[in-house]
Amino acid sequence: MSPIFGKRKKPAGLPPGSMVFTGDRKQEKVRITVIDYTEGTLEEKEAAGISDCRVFRDKPSVTWINIDGLHDTSVLETLGKDYDIHPLILEDIVHVDQRPKMEDLGEYIFIVCKMIYTEEGQVVSEQVSLILGPNYVISFQERTGDVFDPIRERIRNDKGRVRKLGADYLAYSLLDAIIDNYFTLLEGVGEKLEDLEEKIVLDPEPRTLQTLHGHKNDMVHMRRSLWPMRELVNGLERTDSKLIRKSTHIYLRDIYEHTVQVIDSMETFRDMMSSLQDLYLSSLSNRMNEVMKVLTIIATIFIPLTFIAGIYGMNFEYMPELGHPMAYPGVLVAMGLVALVMVMYFRRKKWL
Repeated sequence: MSPIFGKRKKPAGLPPGSMVFTGDRKQEKVRITVIDYTEGTLEEKEAAGISDCRVFRDKPSVTWINIDGLHDTSVLETLGKDYDIHPLILEDIVHVDQRPKMEDLGEYIFIVCKMIYTEEGQVVSEQVSLILGPNYVISFQERTGDVFDPIRERIRNDKGRVRKLGADYLAYSLLDAIIDNYFTLLEGVGEKLEDLEEKIVLDPEPRTLQTLHGHKNDMVHMRRSLWPMRELVNGLERTDSKLIRKSTHIYLRDIYEHTVQVIDSMETFRDMMSSLQDLYLSSLSNRMNEVMKVLTIIATIFIPLTFIAGIYGMNFEYMPELGHPMAYPGVLVAMGLVALVMVMYFRRKKWL
């Protein structure tokens, strides 16, 4: 998982608008895909460069431009000139440690959010930036691979409302896919917590605590990514921007409700993790108490036996029992009877 409190990678002292990629995920080549559609037409292609996207800017159709790879800042500079994107916005796109936010700049709306997914069993966070224009949506990702494939399929197969509505509905669909993926991850976390609870109750071991600690760190990371999303969606819902039609506000309200549900589930799981940690410590303490109980009973039984053995091990010259032929077996029988009486007493007290 990415560090919860990462180091600042942006060099200090740079002028505003400096484009320095601060991410770790780089791919060999920037990949640009374009999906242009209306209710009755569809064009999808992989662009060789930003110049191939210029023809779509003034078309009445809806255009979705997706850019995978942010390390080549020259591509973003060219895109910024073609679509009049402010240098500070371009700076925020390549600085991938941004807090989720929404900025209304009049001609377009800039959105930053965190896409969470699992990779090799670890929770990974990736910044996704969106620019919503009058008839286009531009998405920026660090590398290829996202949670938007269902949206692409709906566009290709003309399912749902996405082909019938505008660019604002497309932006809503992308945000909805990101939020829904939080639900999927939290369901997986819930199943893992149930398994951990069973293991903790039956056989607590250090590895279980390490696993629980890893889930707790993942939840902290998800919380830092998700809490600002509520403010982001609320801002989109309440904005008076002409880029978001009134008919889309009800969908944004639905995302807001989903975000609140995810936050509630996340807080519940955080409480469960704290309870499981307490349960682990309690189970470990109970096991230790059982061990100490057995050892104490054994030691208690041997105290009088040791006392008897100590008396007859002093080797005084005048000890009448030493000369008796049945002294040795008699002492052993007496020691056995003492042990037996003590065991019966412990059983009666239900200590055994």
